[in-house]
Amino acid sequence: MALYLLFESASGYALFHAYGIDEIGQSVDAVRASVLDLQRFGKAVKLAGFSPFSSAVDALNQCNAISEGIMTDELRNFLELNLPKVKEGKKAKFSVGVMEPKVGSHISEATGIPCQSNEFVQELLRGVRLHFDQFIDQLKKSDLEKAQLGLGHSYSRAKVKFNVNRVDNMVIQAIFLLDTLDKDINSFSMRVREWYSWHFPELVKIVNDNYLYAKIAKFVVNKSDLAEKDIPALADLIGDEDKAKEIVEAAKASMGQDLSPVDLINVQQFAQRVMNLSEYRKKLYEYLVTKMNDIAPNLTSLIGEVVGARLISHAGSLSNLAKCPASTLQILGAEKALFRALKTRGNTPKYGLIFHSSFIGRASARNKGRMARYLANKCSIASRIDCYSELSTSIFGQKLREQVEERLDFYDKGVAPRKNLDVMKAAIEGITNAVSEDGDGNDKSDVSAKKSRKKKSKAEADGEAMDVDKPAAGEDEPQTEKKKKKKKHKLEEPQDEEMATEAADGGVKQDETPKKKKKKNREASEDVEPKTGTEGKKKKKKKSKTEDNDV
Repeated sequence: MALYLLFESASGYALFHAYGIDEIGQSVDAVRASVLDLQRFGKAVKLAGFSPFSSAVDALNQCNAISEGIMTDELRNFLELNLPKVKEGKKAKFSVGVMEPKVGSHISEATGIPCQSNEFVQELLRGVRLHFDQFIDQLKKSDLEKAQLGLGHSYSRAKVKFNVNRVDNMVIQAIFLLDTLDKDINSFSMRVREWYSWHFPELVKIVNDNYLYAKIAKFVVNKSDLAEKDIPALADLIGDEDKAKEIVEAAKASMGQDLSPVDLINVQQFAQRVMNLSEYRKKLYEYLVTKMNDIAPNLTSLIGEVVGARLISHAGSLSNLAKCPASTLQILGAEKALFRALKTRGNTPKYGLIFHSSFIGRASARNKGRMARYLANKCSIASRIDCYSELSTSIFGQKLREQVEERLDFYDKGVAPRKNLDVMKAAIEGITNAVSEDGDGNDKSDVSAKKSRKKKSKAEADGEAMDVDKPAAGEDEPQTEKKKKKKKHKLEEPQDEEMATEAADGGVKQDETPKKKKKKNREASEDVEPKTGTEGKKKKKKKSKTEDNDV
């Protein structure tokens, strides 16, 4: 059987005829040895056909189709043109060797051409790839390299393309920046407190919030300028008029030292920077919330935006987190403690990053490990749903959160939780209802109105059809009179005569009469049987009385 080799290059499709395999040997080792020698390999393989790609876009489309195991129309036309034709009803006397088994199976299903993909064929195609520029005269090696480079870039760019709204890298960068901002704002706020306390030390005890302290430091600047007229403005800043009065009273009797105007300006500017950082931190948190709801809605609704983002950033991506088992996710973030425990043969950690979840804090000390294990299980399920589901919904996350709440109640109060199967069924029903509502695109009232309109139109159409099928009024009257006479006749005549007349008339009533007769006969037999039983009892009683009298 002849063997043809299909080679997909960056410049086009090529078909080779392996006609001299006996010269290099039919074993894999023999082919490997002859691949490097062009003279020896050229005696075994020759070019049978070549079809170049029309453009770079066409090359990319063909490459994508081959990678997915799909045979395009261009490839089918190329094979039918260059392969020997097979007569109808006869098997092909050749086979085509391909590199990808999926492509071979698709070709054999669509065209009936037998294909094979084994180690021997792959070694032959490796030799073809190595000496491909030598088989085609007009193709230069530099041109082939340029085509391979361009196709490689475009193919990689197409594979890297993703949904812009579901980029987990943005979440990773946002949570890193959020943690950094928290540390920086905390340290800067402490620096503002320490710096301004040289001038107004009493303010630290009155105002505890760092952001409010920076705002008041920027507003007051010099404590000696504070007066009772500034109380309304201070009350607007703080939101408490009593504290504003307390600040004014403390400024009058403050023990702090006076600062020069230059020092006060620097303190004011630094307080403004801290305020700007705090405001930016709030905006960044809102951005993180929206991105987490887009990327991992179920994980977000289950465990929260910040903890979910930290899990994703620690794992590297949402897909890596979805691949992690629940036991790994449970101690994610506590790797040092784990390896230290394994080294010292101590107790391994019970939780990592999920310790920051509110569920672990609400559980009792003896149930924290159980709660962490159960929560890690649910987080693993939620991350896999978010990663591999095309439908963006948070229904599963809400149901999983309800399960965790029920497990907390079970540990504290002993209330039995629902079964996982029932919860998942309820979640799937909720998703199907939501999809059906979105698919309709209309309210239920509109749908019901449309249905009623359809019913009315159908009823009108049926009514018109019935009017057409009805006979004339003159023809209908004698039929009704005959039916009335038959009914009266049936009521007046006895059962035997009624049976005879109905059998003579025929029609559908012949099938109905035997049933009626059977029913009536059964009723009659049921009525007769108890009578006979009572009469027999009376006769027995009379006989016994006569026997007593004789005695």
